[in-house]
Amino acid sequence: MKKIEIYDTTLRDGAQGESISFTVFDKIKIAEALDEFGVDFIEGGWPGSNPKDDLFFKRVKNKKFKNSKIVAFGSTRRKSNPAEKDENLRALLNSGTEYITIFGKSWDLHVKYVLKTSLEENLKLIEDSIKFLKKEGRKVFFDAEHFFDGYKNNPEYAIKTIKVAEESGADRIILCDTNGGSLPFEIGEITGKVVKEISVPVGIHAHNDSGLGVANTIAAVKEGAIQVQGTINGFGERCGNADLTAIIPILELKMGYRCVGKEKLVHLTRLSRYVYEIANIVPYPFQPFVGISAFAHKGGVHIDGISKKPESYEHINPEDVGNQRRILISELSGKSTILQKLKKYNIEKDDKVTKKILDMVGELEKEGYQFEAAEGSFGLMVRKALGKYRKLFEVESFRVIVEKRGKKVVSEATVKVRVDKLVEHTASEGHGPVNALDNALRKALVKFYPEIKDMKLTDYKVRILQPEKATAAITRVLIESTDEKDVWGTVGLSENIIEASWKALIDSFEYKLLKEREK
Repeated sequence: MKKIEIYDTTLRDGAQGESISFTVFDKIKIAEALDEFGVDFIEGGWPGSNPKDDLFFKRVKNKKFKNSKIVAFGSTRRKSNPAEKDENLRALLNSGTEYITIFGKSWDLHVKYVLKTSLEENLKLIEDSIKFLKKEGRKVFFDAEHFFDGYKNNPEYAIKTIKVAEESGADRIILCDTNGGSLPFEIGEITGKVVKEISVPVGIHAHNDSGLGVANTIAAVKEGAIQVQGTINGFGERCGNADLTAIIPILELKMGYRCVGKEKLVHLTRLSRYVYEIANIVPYPFQPFVGISAFAHKGGVHIDGISKKPESYEHINPEDVGNQRRILISELSGKSTILQKLKKYNIEKDDKVTKKILDMVGELEKEGYQFEAAEGSFGLMVRKALGKYRKLFEVESFRVIVEKRGKKVVSEATVKVRVDKLVEHTASEGHGPVNALDNALRKALVKFYPEIKDMKLTDYKVRILQPEKATAAITRVLIESTDEKDVWGTVGLSENIIEASWKALIDSFEYKLLKEREK
């Protein structure tokens, strides 16, 4: 089984994405997760470009990595400096990494109009920089920036740049589609020609500006590239980088290559969500392989097929990438949908029960409820319909106060709950009324049910139904929650947005506690 090297640049290229900002501590946590997952190389940043990256490399020296090599990234020497006196190259050496990636120009347009030097001088910059770093005992990867655009414009010169890199001692030559504008057939054809031209192993670094980052990466591998560069969840500048959460399972499960191994691949979804969490970004539900909707089925025909033969509507087994199948309940649902759902709750087939639940779903959806994104609320409804529901706590009262204190608007919630014969009365502040309620309820329950510590809310959506009623309209609130293993949604409906939020919040806590007790 041929090995494909995985080179992750989430911490450097990924951090250039809009709205993404990692602290040094964030970067170390992500690096540790990537190492645990089994990627080969982790590009930590550009030493010398900013204090944060300098501190990362300083701290990461003390870390023990089992699977990954930390890589420092930078550019070729400046045209006015000899290599041994170039500050950028010195900073790369001072990072202390065994591996260094430097990028150089391979598109003559960039050489002439951006770098503003001659084509020959640019070749000298590449040669001097690689030779200097190799002389210092480092392994060097050369990123041929804008290679595919350069090749299409001036193939002879583009090849010269990577030939110089090869002759200077580069250990890998990475072909970059930096603008993300190339197409898979172009990437495949050009990569194939390069692989025949040079003896150094070739890699691919694709951006997603045409929505083809993954496809272009796969095309390059098919033609002989042995290293793929990308980011977790496709984070990156503009439209992002090639998404490793799609590339890795495609290579492993569909093309027979080894990247991290199937024993590690089952942790892919967890890694994806972990990086989203650190980046403080809501996970994209429709993301291939790892998205919450990647294996979600709503249409009755599809669900019937899934129940008989999963491969009829699923291209892989969800568990292979650590994801799970979801059967969505909606007005499109049929009897087979309910039967599939009941399997999850270990309930034997019962036509009367099935009809009862179908009727309940239909009536509630007429009112405005929506269960396709509310697995938790549906699960509670099933338990109640079957007499398997157990109330673990009783809310006797709650109150929310929102007041302006000076220039600050403060939300405070008070909650009174009863567990058996014990009453807990707590208050807590929050960033808003729902956050305050969440904090107060959590504070009241945690002494009875410590498992809620690993549960948190990850998304909150409000939908106004019957908008013609203006402020008296019915509000539907969907809350998404997660713990260390699962993600679930709950729904609440009311003319009062606080009450709707409260209903969804209570369902979320109840679902968490009940599912823990059914293991």
